[in-house]
Amino acid sequence: MSITVLKPGLLSSFQDLGRKGYQHLGVPVGGAMDSRAHRLANLLAGNPQDEATLEITLSGPTLRFDSPACIAIAGAALGPTVNGKPVPNNRPLVIRQGDVLAFGARTAGLRAYVAWHGGIDLPVLLSSRSTYLRGGFGGYKGRALRTNDVLRLRSPLDGPDLDALARELWNIKIYLPAPLGLAPRSAVRAMPGAHTSLFKDKSVDDFFSSEYRISPQSERMGYRLEGNTLELKSNAQLLSEATSFGSVQVPPDGKPIVLMADRQTTGGYAKIAHIASVDLPAIAQCMPGDALGFMPVELQEAQALDMQREEAFEQLCQALAPVRRLLQGD
Repeated sequence: MSITVLKPGLLSSFQDLGRKGYQHLGVPVGGAMDSRAHRLANLLAGNPQDEATLEITLSGPTLRFDSPACIAIAGAALGPTVNGKPVPNNRPLVIRQGDVLAFGARTAGLRAYVAWHGGIDLPVLLSSRSTYLRGGFGGYKGRALRTNDVLRLRSPLDGPDLDALARELWNIKIYLPAPLGLAPRSAVRAMPGAHTSLFKDKSVDDFFSSEYRISPQSERMGYRLEGNTLELKSNAQLLSEATSFGSVQVPPDGKPIVLMADRQTTGGYAKIAHIASVDLPAIAQCMPGDALGFMPVELQEAQALDMQREEAFEQLCQALAPVRRLLQGD
């Protein structure tokens, strides 16, 4: 019932939907950078959507399975293979004892997510199994994977005939609703916020009309953007307030920062906009050096897009009932 890490990859850590409800204690929410791909991988593996998955960044790990398992991979296309043979994203896959899962060349996106049916045995800390890398807690020993780590499955893949199970799973037709696809966007949708009026009109126009590039100094905490410098109308001092995933804050150097999953809990910089939640996965899949543009949307439109995405997840969850029945032996 275990998996051995032969190579850890560039940055592989366990994430779920985050540690919500503890920002007042200074504990960041964290969680998966691309929650869409994380939820998708879990559903395809027959799991609840908040089960911890392995978030893989750019260069994936090499894992040896010491017991059978069913996995699903979603998100970036990082060339996954089992025993050297390519395997697809967005499918439940039966893995045999002794099989080796590895990753090759990236062809799209930055972060992939691996879900195990039944999950990995990780402690729950403050209602979450997410790894907070800066704080060194949660997930697997509070850190990214290392060579020779041993991951334990919470429940074995029961049933003696794995070949029959694999055939039955493969024969299930899986259609992803369009809102759940990995579609790159030319412009990310963003809402003006309470602080937008504090910026010079030209800066607001620049933000919504010019191109920015993602700085190499970008990571799970925030994406720094390089482009036109944004200026306030005056040097107003703002009170610190709670931050949220997708807020675009502008420090004194005028270079905007998109706050991401591991953002700090509070901040006092003015925020020029807030990214629509439905487009945060697209940013999470961008590489340093990639170009980003922003287009304004109203709150009602952003909420409608959220609703559309949730309906797509519900539709997919219902369509995957046969997968869950097979994996649970019903």
